[in-house]
Amino acid sequence: MSQMLALVILVSILFIGDIVAVRTKAWVPSIFVCAVLFLVGYWTFFPKDIVSVAGVPPVVATMMMYLLITNMGTLLSLKELKNQWKTIVIALSGILGIIIMLLTVGSLMFGFKTVVVAIPPLVGGVVSALIMSEGAKEAGLISLSVFAIVIYVMQGFAGYPLTSIVLKKEGKRLLTQYRSGKLEITEQEIAASETAAASVSGKMELKLFKNLPEKYNTDFFKFLRLAVTAYLAYLVSTLAAPYVSISPFVLCLLFGVIASSIGFLEKQVLQKANGFGFALLALMLFIFDGLKQATPGMMLQIIYPLIGTIVLGVIGMYIFSFIAGKVLKVSKEMAFAVSLTALYGFPADYIITNEVVKSLTDDEKEREVLLSRMLPPMLVGGFVTVTIVSVILAGIFVGFLK
Repeated sequence: MSQMLALVILVSILFIGDIVAVRTKAWVPSIFVCAVLFLVGYWTFFPKDIVSVAGVPPVVATMMMYLLITNMGTLLSLKELKNQWKTIVIALSGILGIIIMLLTVGSLMFGFKTVVVAIPPLVGGVVSALIMSEGAKEAGLISLSVFAIVIYVMQGFAGYPLTSIVLKKEGKRLLTQYRSGKLEITEQEIAASETAAASVSGKMELKLFKNLPEKYNTDFFKFLRLAVTAYLAYLVSTLAAPYVSISPFVLCLLFGVIASSIGFLEKQVLQKANGFGFALLALMLFIFDGLKQATPGMMLQIIYPLIGTIVLGVIGMYIFSFIAGKVLKVSKEMAFAVSLTALYGFPADYIITNEVVKSLTDDEKEREVLLSRMLPPMLVGGFVTVTIVSVILAGIFVGFLK
């Protein structure tokens, strides 16, 4: 198979996944559609090395991981995190519920290594799934390497509908209070909602280069600063190795936060350098490359632990987020919705919240009220779980497989 034919086929699969997700309003996740098509391809006419043939060998995927995780760090606003401290506590409680439920009940049912591989992808996204998949492969656990990818592919089926249900309940409760005059929304809350939404677009002053003419802030200069930040993270990880084992990817996240806070990097610098789409394309192809090991028999073998770990994880998440919500005086619906962001993260948290609000009322003022109360915690919850915690967990848990 020629390189360009391989590339056309693989990108076509990703595009088909996007079409299905758009048509079903993300109820059928794009990654699920892509995974099914990749499996069909590998079981029929795909060469096993089709991703490498298309131009994405492992070394390229590793480079993209460094850039993407550092870029993820720039998304985090320390001020917004401080304002949403209750959300952070609830999100962390939900993750703690997943960990405790799976390490106890899950270990008894499926085995320790299975739940170790399951936890980071279950509370995170593509990066944590890839870290655990590669870790399992290096440990010679081929079926668990595939399992890490499959659980990442399937978790949205639990997260999307559950989030929509509990957010609709929360929205109806807030609307009833607002219409009866029991709920008042301040200008600060509306501003907070707009700020949270604006943080998605990533507007921020580049403090360290404020005197630099914009014409010199080229795409390559953005890439250079991003690469330097990622390299510093790698360097610190290497220097710390004799004393303590720290995943360079965890440090990339931390260094991305620091670099954006001091004004060395803009928020979402990879998007602004016009490189985010290609980086994500390369990483997604490499993720699905892990499915080449999957046989029909292996897929049947992992169905039971797949369903079981997701169900147990959601139960643990609900119990612990409910307790945290009670203590912090946050409704059980909102607390559970915040915890569920771990199953998909951004942009699904943003899309689902807006879809729910639009379905509840046509009044613009009422929509403002709902968004001001529901959007900031959903966005922060997604950033905390998928962006921060899952990468840290993957860095820790991958060590348990050695």
